[in-house]
Amino acid sequence: MNSFNKEQLLEDLKNWNTTLKKYQIPNTKKAVIQIANSFSFYLALLALQFYLFDKSVLFSVALAILNGFILGRIFIIQHDCGHRSFTKNQTANDIIGTICSVLTCIPYQYWAKSHSFHHAHNGQLEYSDIGDIECLTTDQYAALTLKQKIGYRIYRNPFYLFTIGGFIYVVVYNRFAFLKSDYFKKVRKSVTISNALFIGVYVIFAWLLGPTRFLVVQFVNLLFFGTYALWFFYIQHQYEHIYKSGKDNWNYVVSAVKGSTYYDIPGVFHWLTGNIGYHHIHHLAPTIPNYNLPKCNRENPIFEKHTNVITFWQSLKTVQANLWDAQKQKMVSFREYTRQRKANA
Repeated sequence: MNSFNKEQLLEDLKNWNTTLKKYQIPNTKKAVIQIANSFSFYLALLALQFYLFDKSVLFSVALAILNGFILGRIFIIQHDCGHRSFTKNQTANDIIGTICSVLTCIPYQYWAKSHSFHHAHNGQLEYSDIGDIECLTTDQYAALTLKQKIGYRIYRNPFYLFTIGGFIYVVVYNRFAFLKSDYFKKVRKSVTISNALFIGVYVIFAWLLGPTRFLVVQFVNLLFFGTYALWFFYIQHQYEHIYKSGKDNWNYVVSAVKGSTYYDIPGVFHWLTGNIGYHHIHHLAPTIPNYNLPKCNRENPIFEKHTNVITFWQSLKTVQANLWDAQKQKMVSFREYTRQRKANA
């Protein structure tokens, strides 16, 4: 049973907004340094990939293992710009975010809007399909048809989700404004503009570098980027003892701290992933720039005290978190769900 002292958590964090205020101030120097090292690293590796392509396609493609991470780091810059936190100047944020989006193939304004919705509804079971990995409750899953159950199982299967699933999300899903509610009305047209920009850039570089060389290198980079991005996002909200709730009983502070994880990984991977592993703090105060998150975490261990801390090896078990069991108040695997259904039959 996932139990925690909600009252104690809220008492300990009652002044969280005041405590975190100083970390929410963007730092121009840090922003410029992050842009410089991220883009220079990415472009240098990309140039090497193109150079090696005619000599050894295998070596060229192998570099995507690293460059996919760097592309993820660039995406975090885009992500922070969408939160309007990367720099103090909002015009600069929009320009930087748009440039990043050309490399990541994720529309800047539309995705930022979807992500803001995710932050405002993190852990709410009614909205798990918007800006998050869709999560069904055991009762919802039981009510599905056989075909729908198979579809959901495929969707939650790691061999799909963390291979072509991430690629499809980045390259295909983001090409269309599937979310049609009024909340997204103002940004739907931006997807068309983004697509035109992507196509224009791709045509130019395919012509300059050769279509085969450019498309193979770029799409393999996007494949690894999509896998890494989806993995790091998935484990932040699908852990066994994560917090989820119906909207009527939902609490913002609890959802941020208990509905997200702190990924305890070596510093180099925090660097490569733009510090997204400090997700508990990010959800509590999304206007903290990613470059301020490590310092905030070091100086305020009270936040880590209440969150779900997971290591890399523990995170591998998150692929078994498939359904939300309201009775047990935790995520369960398909196997556990089936076993429970048989026991209750």
